[in-house]
Amino acid sequence: MIYCDSHVPVEYAVAVERYLAAAPLGEGSRRVYRIALATWSWLLADRPVPSGAARRGAAPPVLPLAVLDGDGAPALLGTALARRAADADPRTLNRELSILRGALGWWREQGWLAADPSAGLRPPQRPDAASAALGPEELRAVLALRVPLREQVTWRLLHESGAGVEAVLALNVDDLDLLHRRTRPHPGRPVLQWRASSARLLPLLVAGRADGPLLLTERRAPAGTPAADRCPYTGRSRLSYRRAAELFTTATRRLDPAGRGYTLHQLRPRP
Repeated sequence: MIYCDSHVPVEYAVAVERYLAAAPLGEGSRRVYRIALATWSWLLADRPVPSGAARRGAAPPVLPLAVLDGDGAPALLGTALARRAADADPRTLNRELSILRGALGWWREQGWLAADPSAGLRPPQRPDAASAALGPEELRAVLALRVPLREQVTWRLLHESGAGVEAVLALNVDDLDLLHRRTRPHPGRPVLQWRASSARLLPLLVAGRADGPLLLTERRAPAGTPAADRCPYTGRSRLSYRRAAELFTTATRRLDPAGRGYTLHQLRPRP
């Protein structure tokens, strides 16, 4: 039986634990639900979702439950869903969205949320990989754009490694094996490999840095940024998915016949 608690929790994580405590779930299902709901917290906070062993041991970001309330909540959740859809298979995505909907419904029953931010939300249709990926001429035009070194590295790594955007944004400097053009083996993480173009630029990007996030923002990290997402040398924070996507779409708008700009996922190599 699900109980009702009139006290509104401030933090998303607290609301999650109250939902899980009230839901009639076995231990195995409760663990799956907790992982799925923690995944949404990373996405809603606009931070890369840890993968493999790193995901199991990572502390989710502190997130106010209020981000899921108010006029901006549906758009925020829609962006989070689009990000997750880019890196999760449809079955996983549908399961995680269903789990979130269950939690949102219960939180509404408690009076903690005024409306359902997931109302009308549907997983985006996955385009055919071959048609979504940029063609050779389009790719050459994109990589010829005059952009900062960070963007040159990001775009080339995405294309040459074939990795998801989240995986590239989550890279740290000490993950790189520059000599062998690959990331160092790590339990639970695939090894990413790249070619000459990235190999030429990466040493320039990491010069003077031995650890910390590979891809950094232009400004210093705000107070409260976790140490894992802050450069110990420059004080800048890890580049977010939202900012990386915005920069790419803006830079490629004039190349796109539709005038919308391309998406980072179109940099993946064609099958």
